[in-house]
Formats: sequence, C-alpha cells, structure tokens
Amino acid sequence: MGFLWVALILGIVEGLTEFLPVSSTGHLIVVGRLLGFDGPRAASFEVIIQFGAILAVVVVERRVFTGLLTGGRPAGFSGLRGCTLLAITTLPMLILGALLHGWIKSILFQPLPVALALLTGGIGILIVERFQTVTRIDSIDRIGYREALWIGLAQCLALWPGMSRAAATILGGRLLGLERRTAAVYSFLAAVPILTAATGYDLLRSYDQFRPGDWIGLGIGLIVSFFAAWAAVRTFVALLGRFTLRPFAWYRIAVAPVIYLLFR
Repeated sequence: MGFLWVALILGIVEGLTEFLPVSSTGHLIVVGRLLGFDGPRAASFEVIIQFGAILAVVVVERRVFTGLLTGGRPAGFSGLRGCTLLAITTLPMLILGALLHGWIKSILFQPLPVALALLTGGIGILIVERFQTVTRIDSIDRIGYREALWIGLAQCLALWPGMSRAAATILGGRLLGLERRTAAVYSFLAAVPILTAATGYDLLRSYDQFRPGDWIGLGIGLIVSFFAAWAAVRTFVALLGRFTLRPFAWYRIAVAPVIYLLFR
C-alpha cells in the first residue's frame, strides 16, 4: 500500500480516536503494524498528525479559546486565570514526557504494552463509572487550581501508549467531582497545549527521518485528522448527555486480547 493511502487511513484513525477514551496512540500503533508502517518514522508520523486534531478542537471550542486570549469574568475559565489552569494541567506531563521521551518510543510503542494499557484503562473506566456518583463541578468556569493540578497528574498516565490521554483526564476529572460532559470538555481543552508541545518536539527531533515525498502524506494526514476529529468531538459531547463511558470501557476490554493475539 502506498504511503499516501497509509497517511489517509492513519489520519482517519487519529481524528476519530484522539479525544475519545480509547487511545489514539494505541490504535495508530496497531493499524500502522497492520499496514506495514512501523518504526521510528511511523512513530513520529503518528505524533505529528495529532496537530490536525488539535486544530479541530480549537475550531469547535473557539469561543473558549477566544476568551482565553481576550479575557472575561475574572473567576471564570478565561483570560489569565484560564491560561494558568491549562498551564498547571500541562506542566506535569510536559516534564515527565521530556524526560522519558526516548524510552517511551523505544519500549512502550509496542502492541503488547498497548494491549495491557487498553485493558487497564477499560477496567478503570468501569470502576469510576460504578462508584463515582457525586457531581460538584458542572462547568469549566468552576474548575479550580487544585482540580487543574490533579487532572494534570492523571494525564501523565497517558505516557503509557494505549492508556489514552482523554481517558486519563476525563477519569481524573470525574474522581474530582466534575460532571461527565464538563470533564470531557476540559479534556479537549487540556489536549491543545500538551499535544502542540509534543508535536513540535517530535517534529524537531525527527525532521531528518522524513523523505521529501513524505510531506505530502503528512499534509493529507493532518487534513483528514482535522475533519475526523471535528466530527468525533461534536458527536462525543452530544452522546455524553445521554450515556455513560461504559461502552468505551467494554470496547477497550474486548480489543485488548485481540491485539495481544494478533501481535504476540
């Protein structure tokens, strides 16, 4: 299969899974293996096309991001306060990710660790959905510095490919009393700084791995991931008004052994 077709497929996978609690990285690793596209170049490609999904969130939540730049109610999620909250959430993973970047890409970007992470995360979702029933924060305007820090620490679990950054942040928020939809929206917002940093960092480190013709494929992957992520985010938020996260948990649990059997 040609690289442009691979880029198209991976762009769809990235966009559909980046903001759902199912692990975009895990799906990209597995689909890449099935397509015969793996190794350091593939790992870098999978990180870089995240930028298309990032732009989709900025478009969907453009009013929130405009508020971050222009300011608003001092106690709300806007202006300096909102930017500080995102910075607090981002910093733990930024530091840990920079320290463990090489080890993660060489050791954990493999199907078996991904399968274990999918299984662990699925069980975690079921536990939280079963026992966490208290909701005390029903708007991102009510998120405080304490919640931002703890969600940031939970986000570090996503350094284990297959665990899912979305799942880690949403579950972290739920454990702190965030209403399900509020936790998801904050997860989307928190994705922008950390994924932008990861994309830029990986691009600088792996620029020389790409051939001249690869940049067209990267462009395709970015564009496709943008539109797929836009659709996924809009649909996911709508579904959270009526359903729990349990279907995603059972999906993860079902997929985990399949991945293990395919790649052991």
